Amino acid sequence: MSSTREKLITLLAKHSHTFVSGQWLSEQLNLSRTAVWKQIKQLKLDGYEFEATPNKGYRLVSTPDKISQNTIYWGLQTKWLGKPLQYYDELPSTQIHANQEAQAGASQGLVVVAERQTAGKGRLNRTWFSNNSGGLWFSFILRPTLLPTQAPQLTLLTATVLAEVIANKTNLQPSIKWPNDLLIGDKKVAGILTEMQAEQDGIHYLVIGIGLNINQGPEAFDDRVKNRATSLSIEAQKRFDKRDLLQAILTRFEYHYEHYLEYGFEQVKKNWESYGYRINQSITYVTRNQTHNGIIKGIAEDGALLVETKNKSVERLYSAEIAWFEEV
Repeated sequence: MSSTREKLITLLAKHSHTFVSGQWLSEQLNLSRTAVWKQIKQLKLDGYEFEATPNKGYRLVSTPDKISQNTIYWGLQTKWLGKPLQYYDELPSTQIHANQEAQAGASQGLVVVAERQTAGKGRLNRTWFSNNSGGLWFSFILRPTLLPTQAPQLTLLTATVLAEVIANKTNLQPSIKWPNDLLIGDKKVAGILTEMQAEQDGIHYLVIGIGLNINQGPEAFDDRVKNRATSLSIEAQKRFDKRDLLQAILTRFEYHYEHYLEYGFEQVKKNWESYGYRINQSITYVTRNQTHNGIIKGIAEDGALLVETKNKSVERLYSAEIAWFEEV
């Protein structure tokens, strides 16, 4: 997206209640009126509808349902996240592409969005079922001045942002299953993948990938996942605007990320624990080939899951086989 297109979208969004003249737009953008007309024509191809009246100019009538690079920019209230942005009808994986862009020097805030992924992935190289247009599949680049040991905090922060947006936009009650899954009830609706390039004393970049099931119906999930996965539409019995959800996620992430950098992890921890799946409930888990029982108490600042054992001591779990839904 060129800076000119971004400025045009911003101007039209601010004045969508009235007509704006081609002359005024050309002056604001330092373009010829012919160049402005070509930009408007491109927006029409994306599905925007305008009323054009001689001596008055252009007035936005409606925006398209289909998500695109232009529609994402329209009304996006962030300062730097999503600016720049890359949109693709199809990619193997937004995560792979964003990592390549980061390695090539892309700036913090680049967001890569795909309408569908042919090789979406989650943690531990698990497949993420995203070869459809029913969800949001996107990744973004961060370049924080943090130690590598703090990177798990950003996964936890991202989970709280998703939970907040889902709760506010859908009235559903999401929960966060440690460390990176969003659930509605006991079914997965979103996942987060955080990858980084770092040295011992600092992070070069982080790429955070998000997959969120939105408008898929039950038929969208194959036999491997249909009993474990769901979508916002299935749970709420209505469809949702993908653009609106993406813009809300980016806006809230930018706010919480900046708050975290200034004030630390304490508020993130509180937010996470307010959504934590099975907080204060008993679980069975396996570590070092031994089976244990304990009660989930929350998370530690380093991202570990805090579990109270039978002798009332608190154990930190960094990696464990946890029976979230049934006995191990």
